[in-house]
Amino acid sequence: MTRSDGDEGVRSAPQTVVAQGTFDILHPGHVHYLEQAAAMGEQLVVIVARKSNVDHKERPICSARQRRDVVGALEVVDEAILGHEEDIFVPIEELEPDVIALGHDQHHDDEAIEAELARRGITCEVERADPREPAHDDELLSTRLIVDRILERRG
Repeated sequence: MTRSDGDEGVRSAPQTVVAQGTFDILHPGHVHYLEQAAAMGEQLVVIVARKSNVDHKERPICSARQRRDVVGALEVVDEAILGHEEDIFVPIEELEPDVIALGHDQHHDDEAIEAELARRGITCEVERADPREPAHDDELLSTRLIVDRILERRG
């Protein structure tokens, strides 16, 4: 917990924000999510999911290290790390963030995350980023849509 002006018990603006995701084929929707997450605090740490934890959609095409490196190259990202192989909350326990930023379309249940954080004694807010509309007609804001377009045109 951060303090301001020496006032005990007074929490200052959020400092560390954690965002997480697969980030398989980086696209403008990812950039929008991470820019919004960065605006929620002073430092943005991004946890890149391991293939073993991606069970809600197709497994990533790119390796975890490659996805981490590409996300970490974005200006708004202060640090990009790989997620834990078995327990997605382990990095959260280690980082002790002030905010966990979820993407607008991520499958996570906000209340379930808050309950697990409370069970583990982790105090932080859970916030959702806003959706982003395409800037033009052929802009793709989804890895799935990008893969579909590749298969359509080259498959």
